[in-house]
Amino acid sequence: MIRAAIVGLGWWGRTVVDSVQGKSDQVTFVAGNTRTRAKAEDFCRDRKIELRDDLDAILKDPAIDAIVYTTPHSQHEEHVKRAAQAGKHIYVEKPFTLTVASARSALDAVKKAGVVLGIDYQRRFEPAVGEIRARVRDGRLGTICFGVAEGTAPGGLFMPKESWRTNPDETPVGAMTGIGVHLVDGFIDLCGEIAQVYCVNTRRTAPLVDDTTTVTLIHKNGVTSSFNCSIASAPNYRVALYGTRGRAETESNLGAFRFSPAPDKPGHPPPAQPEIIEHKGSNPLKAGLEAFAAAIRGAAPFPISAEQIIHGVAVFEAIVKSAKTGNPVKVG
Repeated sequence: MIRAAIVGLGWWGRTVVDSVQGKSDQVTFVAGNTRTRAKAEDFCRDRKIELRDDLDAILKDPAIDAIVYTTPHSQHEEHVKRAAQAGKHIYVEKPFTLTVASARSALDAVKKAGVVLGIDYQRRFEPAVGEIRARVRDGRLGTICFGVAEGTAPGGLFMPKESWRTNPDETPVGAMTGIGVHLVDGFIDLCGEIAQVYCVNTRRTAPLVDDTTTVTLIHKNGVTSSFNCSIASAPNYRVALYGTRGRAETESNLGAFRFSPAPDKPGHPPPAQPEIIEHKGSNPLKAGLEAFAAAIRGAAPFPISAEQIIHGVAVFEAIVKSAKTGNPVKVG
């Protein structure tokens, strides 16, 4: 059992804890640290987590194997370095960092320390996304023509003024840090590295933050993809890839996988019945943390590599620049 400490106990940190606490035989939280202790005391008591005020004491504790960070994005580089220097394995909320330079510096510290790093792109662990990935890898989709995706949530409508998520330095380009980076990572996984981006960012209705973002991606292999994300609407998450042999997609909010075959002769005959695979009760947050635990044990590498993490940050940086300039931007 991997014994972890959670640093950052806002709503998402609590969600991460509850995905595994008492439900996993591979990872458990034994300690916690947060900026607002009073708000977390009851939560930690109920889950048998020791709430500590001193992060350095947590980092020095030999009984703790790993640190899970759900802290503001601008703090990730410093936090990753501190944990790496303490010899702790690290699981960090997305986006990994806000700049490539910061990402490289943090990852250099991880490599030097020889610890395991995981990142919380939990959508990678959705069974429906895994079905799409398998059909891309084994050729059942044929040649990929393009991909589309959408991710939405209502959080921007209710964000309090005191939240760090209202700070544009922490959350540039509206919905990108909360949702859009998942879609970028998904398309890197499914369609390969990205060469160029074009972003349109708007504020439709959220009072304190830009809330709606549209991005077009050109991949290095010639595939194009695009996504829309918003933090001012009903929650949803959908990914679809269109290939010469059919369309593979997740149903609304990843509840199921659907494959619709392309016709095998001219004339656009009536389509065959789609293949549908239901995925009920999946827990992608738990799956991601257990993949991290497996990597610590040496059972398998964490499925998101350092190279993919850096590339994802580079794409994010290019999207931020495109939103500011109104022009397409090449990914550095």
